[in-house]
Amino acid sequence: MLSEIIVRLISRLVGSFIGRFIAKRWQQIGVPLTAVLLAGIIGSIILWLSDANPWEAYAALYQGAFGNANAVGRTLEKATPLILGGLAVAFAFKAGLFNIGGQGQLLLGAIISGAVGFAFTGLPFIIHMPLALFIGSLMGALFASIAGVLRTYTGAHEVITTIMLNFVAINITDYLADGPWKDSGIVARTPAIAESAAIPVWGTLPAGFFIAAIMAFATWYLLFRTTLGFEIRTVGLNPNAAHYAGIKVARTIILTMAISGFLAGMGGAIETLGVVGRFQPGFNSGLGFDGITIALLARTNPLGVIPAALLVGAMQAGSSQMQFDADVQSQIIDVIQALILFFVSADMIVRWIIRSRADDGGGVTISSGWGSS
Repeated sequence: MLSEIIVRLISRLVGSFIGRFIAKRWQQIGVPLTAVLLAGIIGSIILWLSDANPWEAYAALYQGAFGNANAVGRTLEKATPLILGGLAVAFAFKAGLFNIGGQGQLLLGAIISGAVGFAFTGLPFIIHMPLALFIGSLMGALFASIAGVLRTYTGAHEVITTIMLNFVAINITDYLADGPWKDSGIVARTPAIAESAAIPVWGTLPAGFFIAAIMAFATWYLLFRTTLGFEIRTVGLNPNAAHYAGIKVARTIILTMAISGFLAGMGGAIETLGVVGRFQPGFNSGLGFDGITIALLARTNPLGVIPAALLVGAMQAGSSQMQFDADVQSQIIDVIQALILFFVSADMIVRWIIRSRADDGGGVTISSGWGSS
């Protein structure tokens, strides 16, 4: 009799624990998964209306992204800067900051790492590659710090300043690539980096992807397992309460923007050192802005950035084969990505569809959406 009571009690406790665990995980991933599903369904309708077979199109997309080892390598290659761009946006979100300047920070990281790559010849790989990667990332951090300082000491909103700084970075990099650092020839680009500065590819697997994945775990650890991370999240929830608790809000904001820019700059550096082999204007177009999509799809969770980036990277890697095999315009992929972003942003709609009660009682606002884990 007693043993039966104990067994029932344990069963209830275990069942309750598993139920809460599943409910919590579904609350975290339910909205993004539903957003992807809805975008896929609407994308199928668009494909059907354009006289294409949705099944063939999606099958070709999958083959182009995961059909063989080379396809997987392309997907990982596409996902790498998306991971770091998404981390840059997600990290800033945790402090209540919206870093739209990831594109400019990425561009400066890309060209500065390339300059180190072609200027410092004769260095061994173990020094040259990490040095180029670090200096490129550091340039992104310094550039993002400008917006942090302006936000702290002048009250200028980081959305405005980072947008303006994007144009500054674009013009600086265009000038350098077509001026002092221009390679011989008519194309505006820098010289090729030295072999000792190149990030290797192991078979078909780019080493840069694993660097980005490590940075995702390091970012998660920093945010949720360190005192600095607690201060950042506290400032994001309530700067006044953080100041009252003794947290140096100004320092935290500047440091958060610097780390965010460091991540974005690293994304550009890996593109130069591990993919393109030099800096060339146009090759990194839009990668920094894609980080906003990744961060929102991941619900600003650093670990969620990895699967979100893999999804978007797979769509980009497989779009060419979908275009050739199913006679589908590549712009369909852009439409599906936009739909995913729309449904993730339209939190209230998705939560209503999956019958999940919104945390804020109905919709997404800037204060409730930003900085959520």
